[in-house]
Amino acid sequence: MKIVLLHTQDAADPPEDPVLGQLEAALHAVGHTTARAVVGGNIDPLIATLRGEAPDLVFNMAESFAGKSSLESNVAALLNLLGLRYTGSSPSGLMLAGDKALTKVVLSFHGIKTPQFATVYRGAVEWAGDISFPVIVKPPQEDASLGITAKSVVRDLKGLMEAMDDLQKEFRQPSLVEQFIEGREFYVGVLGNENASALPVIELDFSKFPADKPKIASWQAKWGEDGAGSGAEFAGTESIFPANVEPALLERMQRVALDAFGALRLRDYARIDLRVTPEGEIFVIEVNPNCYLERQSEFARAAEHGGLSYDALVERLVELASARYSR
Repeated sequence: MKIVLLHTQDAADPPEDPVLGQLEAALHAVGHTTARAVVGGNIDPLIATLRGEAPDLVFNMAESFAGKSSLESNVAALLNLLGLRYTGSSPSGLMLAGDKALTKVVLSFHGIKTPQFATVYRGAVEWAGDISFPVIVKPPQEDASLGITAKSVVRDLKGLMEAMDDLQKEFRQPSLVEQFIEGREFYVGVLGNENASALPVIELDFSKFPADKPKIASWQAKWGEDGAGSGAEFAGTESIFPANVEPALLERMQRVALDAFGALRLRDYARIDLRVTPEGEIFVIEVNPNCYLERQSEFARAAEHGGLSYDALVERLVELASARYSR
């Protein structure tokens, strides 16, 4: 099978994102041929590349268009218009999961717990739930923790106004003001379609996190202060398989993840991010339908922990996508 890896320009810029070579190696290992197509800021060369390659399947890793995460779903829509088969969620699934406020509305409708929230833009309140301090302020249409820092968790009105002002200046989109859930943070991968299954649960361990910082997966905690893995927040977090969580709670988290996956009509794979209170309440805080697939990512590690090697995981994603189009 000829497979095109579809990715954004920043993945190919030096130093190249290792996931590109890892996916190619896994696909070559089972006999596929590969090519690459870059999503930049102009669709014409992208269309020309895709038509010229005429792939049997597109492995869609594009999380933005022209650097804008809010346009991620449009990339999948373009693949639909070109009549191409591709891995991952549809435009509607990417749109619902890509807008955190819409995600919360859909999950709430299905009875899946998510923190109370409000959306505010240029002084106008678009939606307001029953929330109280502390809150966390986020850009609703960004991913990879863009716009989330230690200052995002605020405990008074002055801090809230400052955080919203900073976000609106930088991202020019509404501010999502969300009830901050004190507790532990977990990630649950979901793999499949009609009979989707939840992968082993991973915890983001904050036990070594700076004591003066709120325990959140900020940009600095995920990527480092310079984006290259430096700083106390990055050093203070570790993704682990928790040994001190009751099996019943792990099963409940996996069930919530599967429910969220189904409610948002996602396909093939996704990662569901959860917060769990000391009382055992489970809240969905984010859904990532196009999660990072690098060999040491939480999703790939969870799959391997569950008995699926990296090469087998990549081939499984190809099989899941291909099966959808064969029906």
